Amino acid sequence: MLIYTLKRLLLMIPTLLGVLLITFVVVQFVPGGPVEQYMAEAKAVPGASAEGGGLSYRGAQGVDPKRLAQIKALYGFDKPAHERFFQMLGQFARFDLGKSFFQNKDVSQLLWEKLPVSISLGLWTFFISYLIAVPLGVAKAVRAGSRFDFVTTLLILVGYAIPGFVLGVALLVIFGGQLQWFPLRGLTSSNWDELSWGARIVDYLWHIAMPVTAMVLGSFAVTAMLTKNAFLEEIRKQYVVTARAKGLDERQVLWKHVFRNALIPILTGFPAAFIGAFFTGSLLIETLFSLDGLGLLSYESVIRRDYPVVLGTLYFFTLIGLVTKLISDLSYVWVDPRVKFD
Repeated sequence: MLIYTLKRLLLMIPTLLGVLLITFVVVQFVPGGPVEQYMAEAKAVPGASAEGGGLSYRGAQGVDPKRLAQIKALYGFDKPAHERFFQMLGQFARFDLGKSFFQNKDVSQLLWEKLPVSISLGLWTFFISYLIAVPLGVAKAVRAGSRFDFVTTLLILVGYAIPGFVLGVALLVIFGGQLQWFPLRGLTSSNWDELSWGARIVDYLWHIAMPVTAMVLGSFAVTAMLTKNAFLEEIRKQYVVTARAKGLDERQVLWKHVFRNALIPILTGFPAAFIGAFFTGSLLIETLFSLDGLGLLSYESVIRRDYPVVLGTLYFFTLIGLVTKLISDLSYVWVDPRVKFD
Protein backbone atom coordinates (compact mmCIF):
# COMPACT_ATOMS: atom_id res chain seq x y z
CA MET A 1 0.00 0.00 0.00
CA LEU A 2 2.77 2.45 0.93
CA ILE A 3 4.76 1.72 -2.25
CA TYR A 4 1.63 2.11 -4.37
CA THR A 5 0.82 5.44 -2.72
CA LEU A 6 4.36 6.74 -3.27
CA LYS A 7 4.24 5.72 -6.93
CA ARG A 8 0.96 7.54 -7.42
CA LEU A 9 2.31 10.65 -5.71
CA LEU A 10 5.39 10.64 -7.93
CA LEU A 11 3.25 10.18 -11.05
CA MET A 12 1.38 13.37 -10.17
CA ILE A 13 4.47 15.44 -10.98
CA PRO A 14 4.72 14.59 -14.72
CA THR A 15 0.94 14.76 -15.00
CA LEU A 16 0.89 18.30 -13.60
CA LEU A 17 3.81 19.32 -15.80
CA GLY A 18 2.11 17.93 -18.89
CA VAL A 19 -1.19 19.69 -18.21
CA LEU A 20 0.52 23.01 -17.49
CA LEU A 21 2.84 22.75 -20.50
CA ILE A 22 0.05 22.01 -22.97
CA THR A 23 -2.14 24.79 -21.59
CA PHE A 24 0.74 27.27 -21.54
CA VAL A 25 1.60 26.55 -25.17
CA VAL A 26 -2.04 26.82 -26.26
CA VAL A 27 -2.64 30.18 -24.58
CA GLN A 28 0.46 31.63 -26.22
CA PHE A 29 -1.10 31.19 -29.66
CA VAL A 30 -4.50 32.65 -28.78
CA PRO A 31 -4.82 36.08 -30.44
CA GLY A 32 -5.65 39.18 -28.43
CA GLY A 33 -3.29 38.85 -25.48
CA PRO A 34 -3.31 41.09 -22.39
CA VAL A 35 -0.97 43.66 -24.00
CA GLU A 36 -3.39 44.26 -26.89
CA GLN A 37 -6.34 44.32 -24.50
CA TYR A 38 -4.59 46.83 -22.29
CA MET A 39 -3.90 49.12 -25.25
CA ALA A 40 -7.46 48.70 -26.53
CA GLU A 41 -8.98 49.49 -23.15
CA ALA A 42 -6.71 52.47 -22.65
CA LYS A 43 -7.39 53.53 -26.26
CA ALA A 44 -3.70 54.10 -26.69
CA VAL A 45 -3.65 53.13 -30.34
CA PRO A 46 -6.49 51.88 -32.55
CA GLY A 47 -5.61 48.91 -34.69
CA ALA A 48 -2.92 47.33 -32.51
CA SER A 49 -1.90 43.95 -33.83
CA ALA A 50 -0.19 40.96 -32.31
CA GLU A 51 1.10 37.62 -33.37
CA GLY A 52 1.22 34.54 -31.19
CA GLY A 53 -0.91 35.96 -28.35
CA GLY A 54 2.20 37.00 -26.44
CA LEU A 55 5.10 35.14 -28.03
CA SER A 56 5.98 38.02 -30.32
CA TYR A 57 4.43 41.38 -31.06
CA ARG A 58 4.67 43.22 -34.35
CA GLY A 59 3.88 46.52 -32.70
CA ALA A 60 1.35 49.11 -33.82
CA GLN A 61 1.38 52.29 -35.79
CA GLY A 62 1.82 55.36 -33.64
CA VAL A 63 2.81 53.45 -30.49
CA ASP A 64 5.82 54.74 -28.66
CA PRO A 65 8.27 51.79 -28.57
CA LYS A 66 9.26 52.67 -25.01
CA ARG A 67 5.61 52.70 -23.95
CA LEU A 68 5.02 49.33 -25.63
CA ALA A 69 8.10 47.91 -23.93
CA GLN A 70 6.82 49.13 -20.56
CA ILE A 71 3.45 47.46 -21.12
CA LYS A 72 5.10 44.19 -22.15
CA ALA A 73 7.33 44.32 -19.07
CA LEU A 74 4.26 44.99 -16.92
CA TYR A 75 2.76 41.65 -17.94
CA GLY A 76 6.08 39.79 -18.12
CA PHE A 77 6.09 39.42 -21.90
CA ASP A 78 9.51 41.02 -22.16
CA LYS A 79 10.95 37.58 -21.34
CA PRO A 80 11.13 34.54 -23.64
CA ALA A 81 8.28 32.02 -23.40
CA HIS A 82 10.41 29.23 -21.93
CA GLU A 83 11.74 31.56 -19.23
CA ARG A 84 8.21 32.60 -18.28
CA PHE A 85 7.16 28.94 -18.14
CA PHE A 86 9.92 27.92 -15.76
CA GLN A 87 9.30 31.01 -13.65
CA MET A 88 5.65 29.97 -13.40
CA LEU A 89 6.64 26.44 -12.34
CA GLY A 90 8.85 27.88 -9.60
CA GLN A 91 5.94 29.94 -8.29
CA PHE A 92 3.56 26.99 -8.39
CA ALA A 93 6.09 24.82 -6.51
CA ARG A 94 5.81 27.38 -3.67
CA PHE A 95 2.00 27.39 -4.10
CA ASP A 96 2.19 30.97 -5.32
CA LEU A 97 -0.55 31.14 -7.98
CA GLY A 98 0.47 34.58 -9.22
CA LYS A 99 -1.46 37.82 -9.55
CA SER A 100 -4.32 38.68 -11.88
CA PHE A 101 -3.48 41.00 -14.77
CA PHE A 102 -6.74 42.93 -14.67
CA GLN A 103 -8.19 42.59 -11.15
CA ASN A 104 -5.03 43.58 -9.25
CA LYS A 105 -5.49 40.69 -6.81
CA ASP A 106 -3.67 37.46 -6.10
CA VAL A 107 -5.20 34.41 -7.77
CA SER A 108 -5.44 32.67 -4.40
CA GLN A 109 -7.40 35.64 -3.05
CA LEU A 110 -9.79 35.51 -6.01
CA LEU A 111 -10.34 31.79 -5.42
CA TRP A 112 -11.04 32.41 -1.77
CA GLU A 113 -13.57 35.15 -2.62
CA LYS A 114 -15.45 33.00 -5.16
CA LEU A 115 -15.44 29.76 -3.16
CA PRO A 116 -18.51 30.53 -0.95
CA VAL A 117 -20.81 30.59 -3.97
CA SER A 118 -19.39 27.40 -5.47
CA ILE A 119 -19.39 25.66 -2.07
CA SER A 120 -23.04 26.58 -1.62
CA LEU A 121 -24.01 25.16 -4.99
CA GLY A 122 -21.72 22.14 -4.80
CA LEU A 123 -22.39 20.93 -1.26
CA TRP A 124 -26.15 21.27 -1.46
CA THR A 125 -26.18 19.51 -4.83
CA PHE A 126 -23.92 16.75 -3.49
CA PHE A 127 -25.84 16.01 -0.29
CA ILE A 128 -29.32 16.26 -1.80
CA SER A 129 -28.31 14.07 -4.75
CA TYR A 130 -26.93 11.31 -2.52
CA LEU A 131 -29.82 11.52 -0.05
CA ILE A 132 -32.27 11.04 -2.92
CA ALA A 133 -30.29 8.70 -5.17
CA VAL A 134 -29.21 5.97 -2.72
CA PRO A 135 -32.62 5.28 -1.10
CA LEU A 136 -34.30 5.56 -4.49
CA GLY A 137 -31.84 3.09 -6.02
CA VAL A 138 -32.42 0.59 -3.18
CA ALA A 139 -36.20 0.92 -3.53
CA LYS A 140 -35.96 0.38 -7.30
CA ALA A 141 -33.80 -2.72 -6.83
CA VAL A 142 -36.18 -4.25 -4.29
CA ARG A 143 -39.15 -3.54 -6.56
CA ALA A 144 -37.40 -4.27 -9.84
CA GLY A 145 -39.85 -4.73 -12.72
CA SER A 146 -42.77 -3.16 -10.84
CA ARG A 147 -44.78 -0.13 -11.84
CA PHE A 148 -42.84 1.93 -9.28
CA ASP A 149 -39.56 0.93 -10.95
CA PHE A 150 -40.88 1.81 -14.40
CA VAL A 151 -42.33 5.20 -13.41
CA THR A 152 -39.27 6.30 -11.42
CA THR A 153 -36.93 5.22 -14.21
CA LEU A 154 -38.98 7.27 -16.68
CA LEU A 155 -38.89 10.33 -14.40
CA ILE A 156 -35.14 9.93 -13.80
CA LEU A 157 -34.41 9.74 -17.52
CA VAL A 158 -36.60 12.75 -18.28
CA GLY A 159 -34.90 14.75 -15.54
CA TYR A 160 -31.47 13.64 -16.74
CA ALA A 161 -32.31 14.71 -20.31
CA ILE A 162 -33.32 18.26 -19.31
CA PRO A 163 -30.26 20.54 -19.20
CA GLY A 164 -29.82 22.36 -15.92
CA PHE A 165 -29.83 25.83 -17.48
CA VAL A 166 -33.10 25.09 -19.33
CA LEU A 167 -34.73 24.08 -16.05
CA GLY A 168 -33.20 27.17 -14.46
CA VAL A 169 -34.82 29.43 -17.06
CA ALA A 170 -38.18 27.75 -16.45
CA LEU A 171 -37.83 28.18 -12.69
CA LEU A 172 -36.91 31.84 -13.09
CA VAL A 173 -39.85 32.56 -15.38
CA ILE A 174 -42.46 30.67 -13.34
CA PHE A 175 -41.42 30.91 -9.70
CA GLY A 176 -39.27 34.02 -9.90
CA GLY A 177 -41.13 36.12 -12.46
CA GLN A 178 -44.81 35.14 -12.57
CA LEU A 179 -45.41 33.82 -9.05
CA GLN A 180 -42.56 35.82 -7.44
CA TRP A 181 -42.01 33.15 -4.79
CA PHE A 182 -38.21 33.23 -5.02
CA PRO A 183 -35.63 35.96 -5.75
CA LEU A 184 -34.24 36.26 -9.25
CA ARG A 185 -30.59 36.81 -8.43
CA GLY A 186 -27.86 36.70 -5.82
CA LEU A 187 -27.06 34.47 -2.87
CA THR A 188 -28.38 36.82 -0.18
CA SER A 189 -30.58 39.89 0.12
CA SER A 190 -29.24 43.44 0.15
CA ASN A 191 -30.12 43.84 3.85
CA TRP A 192 -28.23 40.67 4.86
CA ASP A 193 -26.13 42.46 7.50
CA GLU A 194 -29.23 43.79 9.24
CA LEU A 195 -30.92 40.38 9.62
CA SER A 196 -30.81 38.10 12.66
CA TRP A 197 -29.15 34.68 12.43
CA GLY A 198 -32.44 32.87 11.95
CA ALA A 199 -33.54 35.34 9.28
CA ARG A 200 -30.16 34.97 7.55
CA ILE A 201 -30.56 31.20 7.30
CA VAL A 202 -34.05 31.55 5.86
CA ASP A 203 -32.89 34.24 3.44
CA TYR A 204 -29.95 32.11 2.29
CA LEU A 205 -32.11 29.02 1.72
CA TRP A 206 -34.68 31.19 -0.05
CA HIS A 207 -32.04 32.41 -2.52
CA ILE A 208 -30.30 29.05 -3.06
CA ALA A 209 -33.47 27.01 -3.65
CA MET A 210 -33.87 27.54 -7.41
CA PRO A 211 -30.21 27.22 -8.54
CA VAL A 212 -29.73 24.06 -6.45
CA THR A 213 -32.95 22.57 -7.86
CA ALA A 214 -31.70 23.26 -11.39
CA MET A 215 -28.41 21.47 -10.65
CA VAL A 216 -29.81 18.54 -8.64
CA LEU A 217 -32.44 17.30 -11.08
CA GLY A 218 -30.04 15.56 -13.45
CA SER A 219 -27.15 14.94 -11.08
CA PHE A 220 -28.63 12.08 -9.06
CA ALA A 221 -29.75 10.01 -12.06
CA VAL A 222 -26.44 8.18 -12.54
CA THR A 223 -26.05 7.46 -8.81
CA ALA A 224 -29.61 6.15 -8.52
CA MET A 225 -29.26 3.77 -11.46
CA LEU A 226 -25.81 2.66 -10.29
CA THR A 227 -27.21 1.89 -6.82
CA LYS A 228 -30.08 -0.10 -8.33
CA ASN A 229 -27.84 -2.18 -10.58
CA ALA A 230 -25.34 -2.85 -7.78
CA PHE A 231 -28.11 -4.03 -5.45
CA LEU A 232 -29.64 -6.25 -8.13
CA GLU A 233 -26.27 -7.88 -8.76
CA GLU A 234 -25.72 -8.56 -5.06
CA ILE A 235 -29.27 -9.77 -4.39
CA ARG A 236 -28.83 -12.59 -6.91
CA LYS A 237 -25.65 -13.94 -5.31
CA GLN A 238 -25.44 -17.15 -3.33
CA TYR A 239 -24.75 -15.61 0.09
CA VAL A 240 -28.09 -13.76 -0.07
CA VAL A 241 -29.92 -17.01 -0.82
CA THR A 242 -28.11 -18.66 2.12
CA ALA A 243 -29.00 -15.80 4.47
CA ARG A 244 -32.65 -16.06 3.52
CA ALA A 245 -32.58 -19.84 3.92
CA LYS A 246 -31.33 -19.37 7.50
CA GLY A 247 -34.52 -17.46 8.26
CA LEU A 248 -33.10 -13.95 8.45
CA ASP A 249 -35.51 -11.08 8.09
CA GLU A 250 -35.57 -9.46 4.65
CA ARG A 251 -34.57 -6.14 6.16
CA GLN A 252 -31.53 -7.73 7.80
CA VAL A 253 -30.55 -9.39 4.55
CA LEU A 254 -30.74 -6.10 2.64
CA TRP A 255 -29.16 -3.69 5.11
CA LYS A 256 -26.73 -5.98 6.93
CA HIS A 257 -25.42 -8.18 4.11
CA VAL A 258 -26.27 -6.65 0.74
CA PHE A 259 -25.91 -2.96 1.58
CA ARG A 260 -22.15 -2.89 2.23
CA ASN A 261 -21.18 -4.88 -0.85
CA ALA A 262 -23.61 -3.04 -3.12
CA LEU A 263 -22.36 0.40 -2.11
CA ILE A 264 -18.70 -0.30 -2.91
CA PRO A 265 -18.76 1.46 -6.32
CA ILE A 266 -20.64 4.41 -4.79
CA LEU A 267 -18.55 4.82 -1.64
CA THR A 268 -15.29 4.70 -3.55
CA GLY A 269 -16.40 7.70 -5.57
CA PHE A 270 -17.59 9.52 -2.47
CA PRO A 271 -14.26 11.28 -1.61
CA ALA A 272 -13.84 12.72 -5.10
CA ALA A 273 -17.47 13.81 -5.25
CA PHE A 274 -17.36 15.36 -1.78
CA ILE A 275 -14.11 17.30 -2.27
CA GLY A 276 -15.07 18.20 -5.82
CA ALA A 277 -18.24 19.78 -4.46
CA PHE A 278 -16.11 22.47 -2.82
CA PHE A 279 -14.62 23.50 -6.16
CA THR A 280 -17.51 22.96 -8.52
CA GLY A 281 -18.25 25.74 -10.94
CA SER A 282 -21.35 25.86 -13.12
CA LEU A 283 -20.98 28.75 -15.53
CA LEU A 284 -24.51 28.68 -16.94
CA ILE A 285 -26.23 28.37 -13.55
CA GLU A 286 -24.04 31.08 -12.01
CA THR A 287 -24.65 33.42 -14.94
CA LEU A 288 -28.39 32.68 -15.00
CA PHE A 289 -28.89 33.42 -11.31
CA SER A 290 -26.21 36.16 -11.11
CA LEU A 291 -23.98 34.18 -8.75
CA ASP A 292 -20.34 35.27 -8.76
CA GLY A 293 -18.57 31.90 -8.37
CA LEU A 294 -15.66 29.93 -9.77
CA GLY A 295 -17.42 29.10 -13.03
CA LEU A 296 -17.92 32.76 -13.89
CA LEU A 297 -14.36 33.57 -12.78
CA SER A 298 -12.90 30.91 -15.10
CA TYR A 299 -14.98 32.09 -18.05
CA GLU A 300 -14.09 35.76 -17.59
CA SER A 301 -10.39 34.97 -17.17
CA VAL A 302 -10.37 33.06 -20.47
CA ILE A 303 -12.24 35.81 -22.31
CA ARG A 304 -9.93 38.55 -20.98
CA ARG A 305 -6.79 36.42 -21.46
CA ASP A 306 -6.00 36.72 -17.76
CA TYR A 307 -3.30 34.06 -17.97
CA PRO A 308 -2.29 33.95 -14.27
CA VAL A 309 -5.91 33.21 -13.30
CA VAL A 310 -6.30 30.61 -16.06
CA LEU A 311 -3.08 28.76 -15.26
CA GLY A 312 -3.27 29.24 -11.49
CA THR A 313 -6.79 27.84 -11.18
CA LEU A 314 -5.91 25.03 -13.60
CA TYR A 315 -2.92 24.05 -11.47
CA PHE A 316 -4.95 24.18 -8.26
CA PHE A 317 -7.91 22.17 -9.60
CA THR A 318 -5.67 19.61 -11.31
CA LEU A 319 -3.75 19.04 -8.09
CA ILE A 320 -6.99 18.65 -6.12
CA GLY A 321 -8.33 16.24 -8.75
CA LEU A 322 -5.23 14.04 -8.67
CA VAL A 323 -5.25 13.85 -4.86
CA THR A 324 -8.95 13.01 -4.67
CA LYS A 325 -8.52 10.35 -7.35
CA LEU A 326 -5.83 8.73 -5.21
CA ILE A 327 -8.11 8.88 -2.16
CA SER A 328 -10.90 7.26 -4.19
CA ASP A 329 -8.62 4.41 -5.25
CA LEU A 330 -7.35 3.86 -1.71
CA SER A 331 -10.92 3.75 -0.42
CA TYR A 332 -11.39 0.47 -2.31
CA VAL A 333 -9.17 -1.22 0.27
CA TRP A 334 -11.04 0.42 3.14
CA VAL A 335 -14.42 -0.70 1.82
CA ASP A 336 -13.35 -4.14 0.57
CA PRO A 337 -10.27 -5.66 2.28
CA ARG A 338 -10.07 -8.28 -0.48
CA VAL A 339 -8.68 -5.66 -2.87
CA LYS A 340 -4.85 -5.75 -3.06
CA PHE A 341 -2.99 -3.19 -5.17
CA ASP A 342 0.09 -5.37 -5.43
